[in-house]
Amino acid sequence: MISTARLETANASKYLQQLCKHFAHKVEVRFDETEGHCALPPGPALLRADADGLTVQVEAEDAKGLIQARFVIDSHLVTFAFREGFTGLDWSRP
Repeated sequence: MISTARLETANASKYLQQLCKHFAHKVEVRFDETEGHCALPPGPALLRADADGLTVQVEAEDAKGLIQARFVIDSHLVTFAFREGFTGLDWSRP
């Protein structure tokens, strides 16, 4: 199952790098300024930054894993993007 979301922001690369650096303490991660790959426990996450925003795609074997992966991304982005009043991503349905 796959779910995708996008955060419109001028700080996309900054958030991508913050997320990846943070996750690297616990899981395998590789990233640069525009793309990140994180081996989250429920499944892989792909992050892409462009001039207008951050696109996040999470994958999991089942609905429970997808909910967990979304929560991990959302909860960390809420912390990193607090100055923008961010409260959570609008995830696509699988």
